[in-house]
Amino acid sequence: MKTLQLREAKASLSALVEAAENGEPTVITKHGKPAVMVVPIGEGRKLYPQNSQKDFVDFLLQYPGGIELERNESPSREVEF
Repeated sequence: MKTLQLREAKASLSALVEAAENGEPTVITKHGKPAVMVVPIGEGRKLYPQNSQKDFVDFLLQYPGGIELERNESPSREVEF
């Protein structure tokens, strides 16, 4: 796996994209610390599926402790404008 500094990555973005298309991930560092990784789109979609909103709702509904919603039944106060 290749590692580049951010400024090098900016200068060679086309090469990074081509490498990712060929299945070669690249780590980009910022101030000497790994910040991001450029990976092929297939790998990224495994981590972040397209239908993530639907999955998040399902996740909340499957919460093991259950979700209790409290509703305030008291009438709203009247406000004059």
